[in-house]
Amino acid sequence: MTITTRWPGRDRRRRGYTLVEVLIASTLAAFTLLGVLSSFLFLVRSGTNIRNYSDMESQARKALELFAEDVRQASAITWPSNQSVTLTVNSQPITYTFNSGNNNFTRTHLEGVTPVTRVLISGVTPNTFTFRAYTVSGTELPLASPANLTAAGVNTKQLQISLQATRSNQTVVSATNTVLSARFILRNKIVTA
Repeated sequence: MTITTRWPGRDRRRRGYTLVEVLIASTLAAFTLLGVLSSFLFLVRSGTNIRNYSDMESQARKALELFAEDVRQASAITWPSNQSVTLTVNSQPITYTFNSGNNNFTRTHLEGVTPVTRVLISGVTPNTFTFRAYTVSGTELPLASPANLTAAGVNTKQLQISLQATRSNQTVVSATNTVLSARFILRNKIVTA
């Protein structure tokens, strides 16, 4: 004779999930997936923004180091315009220019007889780039007219640049970086007070 006993908590017939249980589980899974996806998108946007800031900061730092080195070694300066300056370094002209057409700050120097132009800072915000020239006593020189530019070529002893750069992507708000250089002194240029 065989005696069967039922295990506690087990039912002989197996039950499936009800429609209400499936809908509740689907809703909870959808909210969880939505939270994970939102977090992922936030992290991607933050990473892109950090990369934009890092890129702008790196460009600005390298550009200012090169600009400072050339200014300190310059023995003469000429002003083709208020957006361009030519420094004479070791008897060679080096021109720094802001091009408002493509919003780039560039450096042009000669290799032999061939001019080589290098973009130092890209994505400069329009109407934010300025060169500032100062006398030996620290008085700012105007750079508005051709006569001012000629006089500035003679009297400039300190030079400064300021600009604002912008980077943007489709999914990220624009990242901006404001750059204001120190006043670099033309050490090799003789200027009398």
